[in-house]
Amino acid sequence: MARIPTLTDGVVTLRAPREDDVGASVEQCQDPLTRRWTNVPVPYTRDDARTYLRHVIPEGWATEREWGFVVEATGETGTPQFGGTISLRNGGDGRAEIAFGAHPRVRGRGVMERALRLLLEWGFAERDLRTVIWLAHRGNWASRRLAWRLGFTVSGSLQSWLVQRGALVDAWVGTLLRGEEMGPRTPWLESPTITGERVVLRRMRESDLPGIVETRSDAVTQRWLQHARDEAPHTLASHARFLDAALEQAAAAEAVHWAIADVGSDAYLGQVSLFGVHPAREAELAYWAHPAARGRGTTLEAARLLVRHCFIEAEDGGLGLCRLTANAAAGNEASHRLLQRIGFVRIGTERSSTLLPDGTWVDSIHYDLLRDDLTR
Repeated sequence: MARIPTLTDGVVTLRAPREDDVGASVEQCQDPLTRRWTNVPVPYTRDDARTYLRHVIPEGWATEREWGFVVEATGETGTPQFGGTISLRNGGDGRAEIAFGAHPRVRGRGVMERALRLLLEWGFAERDLRTVIWLAHRGNWASRRLAWRLGFTVSGSLQSWLVQRGALVDAWVGTLLRGEEMGPRTPWLESPTITGERVVLRRMRESDLPGIVETRSDAVTQRWLQHARDEAPHTLASHARFLDAALEQAAAAEAVHWAIADVGSDAYLGQVSLFGVHPAREAELAYWAHPAARGRGTTLEAARLLVRHCFIEAEDGGLGLCRLTANAAAGNEASHRLLQRIGFVRIGTERSSTLLPDGTWVDSIHYDLLRDDLTR
């Protein structure tokens, strides 16, 4: 059998499996998150763990099909503990797929990131790899964030690609090339909680979906937002991936979204978003209000809170932007009033660019707001 090397950075160690890893391996593979996002057998037994540790990992090395390791990390008592397993699946011609699973006790401690850096550096240097791919079930945000921190470029999703207990599930895919820096390629845009007097801006939740569907189904919303009209009819089923799509935009630094909620009841009142975010430069403000929240000043307060967050320096917890833009169709007086009350300045007109439900085209009015404007 091939010899499995030992790799370490002084904190985390990659090593060959041992007999005393069996119990911890069973704990990892019986964990609900492991079952949800991997293809481990259910139920998972000690015999399954023994087979994987005694045979699957060593045979992978012997055949050069897969280079697998046990991850070992120091626990709270100072004693080295089993932290999971990782591997590179050899695709030939300088290609490999990275795979990993963490024991619950090491999650959130940076152990798996250290382990994967060791593995990737070893694979590029010792196995002459040129391209490593990362695959994960769509929706596995912990895995995607880890891949982002390691420098993988997520290039999209694959429909019905990964096998999970006889079913095919959608997957995300990303790549890392030899010589690329193992660090984030783009920002991961966050939605921090911002609290005002009557409203709070927070991340959208599944409990917001009924309110989102009601808002996008509303005639006023569809009059001024063409995409809401084009995507009708809106149902809970059609919006099953609405939240994931919003998170994917944030992960790709394309847009970031907040729910507007009542500060007391947490009821959904609408949404504010930033599109086309250029760090330290600019973004486009967009918003909508739930029908029950209109005329109460909640969207105005929410927009003001977000504008302030945009112009606060990044080191103080804001986005550090210099400029915001916004658009409103001619005739959408509520939107024009809101922008003007915040301080946005009209800068131009895009003629006949907005299609209304009756088939007519109207102008789109463009606004901007500079950080200096808000200061004044």
